[in-house]
Amino acid sequence: MNTPLYNRDILRLAASIPHQSRLDRPQASATRRSPVCGSIVTVDVVLGADGRVAALGQEVKACALGQASASLLGAHAIGRSPDDLAAAGDALAAFLNGTRDDPGSWPGLEQLAAARPFAARHASILLAFQAAAEAAAKAAVPTATMAERR
Repeated sequence: MNTPLYNRDILRLAASIPHQSRLDRPQASATRRSPVCGSIVTVDVVLGADGRVAALGQEVKACALGQASASLLGAHAIGRSPDDLAAAGDALAAFLNGTRDDPGSWPGLEQLAAARPFAARHASILLAFQAAAEAAAKAAVPTATMAERR
């Protein structure tokens, strides 16, 4: 592969993460950590009445690839459903591990193609999508159901 792993596009994304602050009053939050490199991402969400992401906050402490992925998540998460977020993460994981030829329909994920041969980097790349999907799924659970789980 001739494309460098940390290319200009990855570095540009890593330097411009949208929604890079925690929400004051999230409906739900989720934190994911990569055991391989120690990268950690926390995502806060608020869902609107339509069940879609109305507000997003992220705290990203990750390598440039994890930051780039969080940037792509943040740029397109508003207006997405919990199922959309889960499907995007699943498609990205399949793309990275080679069981899928394309990264799915989430805009910009093809920019992470250079990381496909580097399996040790995949966990960091997936953190933001996994945390967002988990937080959105938690927020989608009716309040009564959440109280029953405690």
